[in-house]
Amino acid sequence: MRVAVVNNAVGQADAPDQRDVLVQVDSIRDALIALGNEVETIACGLDLSDVRGRLKKICPEIVFNLVEDLEGHGRLIHLFPFFLDAIAMPYTGSCAESLLVTSNKVMAKERMQNAGLPTPEWVGPFPATLPNLGNSNSMERKIGIWIIKSVWEHASIGLDKNGLIETCDPDLVHKAMKKRVTQLGGACFAERFIDGREFNLSLLSGPEGVEVLPPAEIIFEGYGPEKPRIVDYRAKWDETSYEYHHTPRCFSFGSKDSILISELKSLAMECWKVFGLRGYARVDFRVDTQGRPWILEINANPCLSPDAGFAAAAAYAGISYFEIVRRILDQGSGVTHGMSF
Repeated sequence: MRVAVVNNAVGQADAPDQRDVLVQVDSIRDALIALGNEVETIACGLDLSDVRGRLKKICPEIVFNLVEDLEGHGRLIHLFPFFLDAIAMPYTGSCAESLLVTSNKVMAKERMQNAGLPTPEWVGPFPATLPNLGNSNSMERKIGIWIIKSVWEHASIGLDKNGLIETCDPDLVHKAMKKRVTQLGGACFAERFIDGREFNLSLLSGPEGVEVLPPAEIIFEGYGPEKPRIVDYRAKWDETSYEYHHTPRCFSFGSKDSILISELKSLAMECWKVFGLRGYARVDFRVDTQGRPWILEINANPCLSPDAGFAAAAAYAGISYFEIVRRILDQGSGVTHGMSF
């Protein structure tokens, strides 16, 4: 099969979270070639007419979509797959609509709420010119910890301990959002912080349908009461930091967690259905001190680097990296929408 691997264009000066896509491109290209495919790579920017010309020259049978943003803006993640729909080009992973809804965390929380899925209360988004999409835009006046998050940007961008505020005053929460909005991609919201355990559940299409891969718990090693148990930017991307080396994944659970693990898997499958996901995805959870799971985010295009969490979960299930790529490619083959070239 002739495959075009398309990623968002990045430069040498870009941050580690942006440059990670190049690791994915190299790894997936090598896997596709090993699986017997012809592969070309394209870096995609805002000039989609240029990308269209390059695709027309290559004439791929399918695009392996690794576009995570355009010009560094996560809010533009859906533009490239919408473009592929318009030219009737098959592509891997979730459709443009699913990428749009899941990438906007407030839109995703509204859909979860409407579907009866448990997600923490939220306030916002900020600035006020953005539409209030859900029913959780007025906080109850009870003391609690709130975490300020980007609406659009993923990879824990802008997430650190300074983004947590303990208050029962809505005005203080709005002031905190206003203070941090510029480092959170220009749009943010406040979510009630769930103090407890953190889990990632990866999902992968297969010959028998979607499969929930072994759940991974993030272990916060050596985190005292003064240190928030969050997977912040340093934990993901700063190899020199304490956080990076003290947040390992754990795939082994005792019998006391069997009911919880079953519930997490069931909720992950519900998210797959509610958001119309395809190919592969990841659902992030917190579990509070009473053992109740809460869905934080739906990631419709999780990182596919060989050392990332998705590949680790697959490996624990006995699924090789080559098999991940093959399954994603098989799922995307033949899916077309829109007009012809």
